[in-house]
Amino acid sequence: MAERSQKEVWRLAPWLMIVLLLVNFVLMALDARETNTQQLVIRVWFQTIADFAQSPVTTVSSALTNYLQSFSSLRTAQTDNDVLKQRVQELEVEVQRKEDLTSENERLKSLLELKEQTKYRILPAQIIGRDPSVWFNTLIIDRGSLDGVKLNMPIINKGGLVGRVEAVSPLTAQIRLITKDKASQGGVIGELGSSNAIGPVSGTGKKEILEMGYVPSDVEVKVGETVYTSGQEGMYPAGLKIGEVIEVRPGAATVPHQIFIRPSANFSAMQEVAVVLYKPPARPEYDKFLPNADKKEKGANKK
Repeated sequence: MAERSQKEVWRLAPWLMIVLLLVNFVLMALDARETNTQQLVIRVWFQTIADFAQSPVTTVSSALTNYLQSFSSLRTAQTDNDVLKQRVQELEVEVQRKEDLTSENERLKSLLELKEQTKYRILPAQIIGRDPSVWFNTLIIDRGSLDGVKLNMPIINKGGLVGRVEAVSPLTAQIRLITKDKASQGGVIGELGSSNAIGPVSGTGKKEILEMGYVPSDVEVKVGETVYTSGQEGMYPAGLKIGEVIEVRPGAATVPHQIFIRPSANFSAMQEVAVVLYKPPARPEYDKFLPNADKKEKGANKK
């Protein structure tokens, strides 16, 4: 038994030596230091291995962090862009509003100037509706009978005659444009009292064209001359500007001129107008001045 135990010891002896050598090597490695820095070599190895393993992780983490920061910055930039767009729209609306107010002030100023120029009382009004159909080309204004508006009162703007009142309600009135009005108004080319070019002016149904008739062929009429109301038909007062002669078709000995006029008023751009508070003077009852008028009246009473 002793011999057997001794043999086993001798058989394990090399392995024990190897284990001892490894332990010694490990102890030496743990205690080994670099010559220059005196740092433990094992610590340097472990730090190198850790840096090698940590480098990809750090790279991926840094890339992910940068991506998230870029995405967050993009969202912030998008939000700032939306805010700036909204602010730009608000500023555009504000600028347009100021331009509209400036334009409105200019138009109202022109109506005030018109009020100072005309000898008739005028009532400023705003156009609140339009009927662009062929048969009913009219305007609706925000003045009515409660403001003193009555049928057939003239409507003007800074340019000149626009039309007349053809329907009235308490708060609004409907305006018939002169270009669509078949009822003739008296017109005169040049100054009333010094011009012989007098005749009725009426709408032609065509856009912004008027026609003047019954001007004798021996009266000289030139393109570019101004046409005014004569006041002789009893609807409009004298002196309102109607428009300008744009074409003259000369007449013959017994045939009058055919004269075409462009109205001075700009119908498509109007937003404000003025009602001329004009009441035509009462016409005399000519029948009373006819011979035997009293006899006819008495005979009618007897019946």
